[in-house]
Amino acid sequence: MILKTISLSNFRNFKQQTYLFSPKLTIIVGENAKGKTNLLEAIYFISTGYGFRETKEEELILVGKILLNAEGAFDINNNDRQKFQIILRKQKDSIARFFLINRAKKKLSIYQSETTKAILFSPEQIAIITGSPEKRRIYIDKILCFYDLDYKNKLNNLEKALYKRNKLFVYCKDNIKLKEELKFWNKYLEEQAEYITKKRQDYISFLNKNNLIDKREFYVEYVKNELTQKKLEKLFEKEIRYKRTLIGPQKDDFIIYQKKKGKQNKDLSKFGSRSEQRLGIFWLKLNEIKFYEKNYNKKPILLLDDIFSELDKNNRKLILNVISKYQTIITMTDKGLLKYCKGEKVIIDL
Repeated sequence: MILKTISLSNFRNFKQQTYLFSPKLTIIVGENAKGKTNLLEAIYFISTGYGFRETKEEELILVGKILLNAEGAFDINNNDRQKFQIILRKQKDSIARFFLINRAKKKLSIYQSETTKAILFSPEQIAIITGSPEKRRIYIDKILCFYDLDYKNKLNNLEKALYKRNKLFVYCKDNIKLKEELKFWNKYLEEQAEYITKKRQDYISFLNKNNLIDKREFYVEYVKNELTQKKLEKLFEKEIRYKRTLIGPQKDDFIIYQKKKGKQNKDLSKFGSRSEQRLGIFWLKLNEIKFYEKNYNKKPILLLDDIFSELDKNNRKLILNVISKYQTIITMTDKGLLKYCKGEKVIIDL
């Protein structure tokens, strides 16, 4: 599937605009705060059904407006064209969401399976490597939730069960009664955690089997915080003191390394240079692409938000070689970087 056009009405700072895209490379050029990232987010939104920034959904709607409409026209292999459309409408206490394919309403899960996925690479994503374990868990969870509804449900179940179990430690003062009530939650949490841990391990194994990018080798160490009924029983007294659950997949971590021949492997979060960390993120994103192609047998759209500004010449060349196989949309502030982008392209000047 190839994105041909998008039409936006009241999306972020776009009141009423339509944009055309190249089947190969489109470059969005403009100064900061002109809306380059907003345009990338609009593509991502049409493709996935949600924005990529951690903001309230209502913030996608232009200030002062009630209705957002975003529509993308895609060419299919047999030259048919499909239109994917999302409408957000502000209501009194919520946002109504509508997903349409060729004007017919669909459930989000159906909508996502029919469109093509957009995979984003932005400077802020370096926090996946340098940030807290929570940032890495969220990154892995978003990928797995997209492909596995059971995983998404069990993750929600885990979160709700942890909340209820922790409340027992706060309000139940009788330790004998508390221990009895915890039996149900201990078993329930073990069931949810077992599935979550297995699926996380499967994805980390996939990453580590696809560990090369331009002869440079990366891998992820999965630091599991395994939850079992036996471990919970042993921690009973300690959990009473802390009044919360002390183990489980909500405490997992994923450490990203670059292998170094003849040297100690480099933990990129602690010892990686900015360029190495960015390349590590690109390795993760490259495997997102492979995982999507493996599961759906279609090519995704690549969205690259101002990634060239901090990369050296060799890494720029490496990324350009990879993206040549996909429809790619890049943002940049420096027009001087256009010289690195050869071949067929469309330039959108904001």
